[in-house]
Amino acid sequence: MKELSPWVMFMSADVIVKAVMIGLAFASLMTWTVFIAKSIELSAASAKLRSALKKIAEARSLAEAQMALGAKQGVLPSFLAAALREARMSAGLSSDAGIKERAASSFSEIVRAEARRIRIGMGVLASIGSTSPFVGLFGTVWGIMNSFIGISKSQTTNLAVVAPGIAEALLATAIGLVAAIPAVIIYNHFSRVTKSYLELVNRASGAAGRLLSRDLDRSHGSVHSRAAE
Repeated sequence: MKELSPWVMFMSADVIVKAVMIGLAFASLMTWTVFIAKSIELSAASAKLRSALKKIAEARSLAEAQMALGAKQGVLPSFLAAALREARMSAGLSSDAGIKERAASSFSEIVRAEARRIRIGMGVLASIGSTSPFVGLFGTVWGIMNSFIGISKSQTTNLAVVAPGIAEALLATAIGLVAAIPAVIIYNHFSRVTKSYLELVNRASGAAGRLLSRDLDRSHGSVHSRAAE
């Protein structure tokens, strides 16, 4: 009796079914590559942002916060730079509300850009999770069609002759599910982790906004004290 191990079934399969299986194996490899890369990226980004927020917790102004962070790159320094830039460009204007509104608009652009950056790779997981079962099913249907053609040519319904071809075809569906199930689970996991990270980004935006508001109040206070003198 013919051995029906997965490798033997793969080697015995039709060229189209083989191509489907190889494609699904590659998709599974991509899923785990994205999982490892995004896990490292999100963990590092969250730790870096939490550390930056701690460093500016006691800062009284935007300049003080920038000094606390030094020359580091990241989303929080981008918020601080945007707030300082808006304060500088709006020098001489009396409307604090307008300055805060323009700064908030800049913050929103930074948040959207960070959301796009951190979601890179998520689309790949969604595509693999949604299409892999159907690709596997296509391989199975193709393989079963070939099996029936083989049965017709051999003019026998002996199970020992029929079973190997059907088993080879069903292997494509199995590999499709092996590729799809982890992709869906990992996608849902990263959706939750990404949401938590973006909440942290919004906290950073709020911190920069508060520092800008303090700077504006402080500048008005110094103007009033000079006027009183």
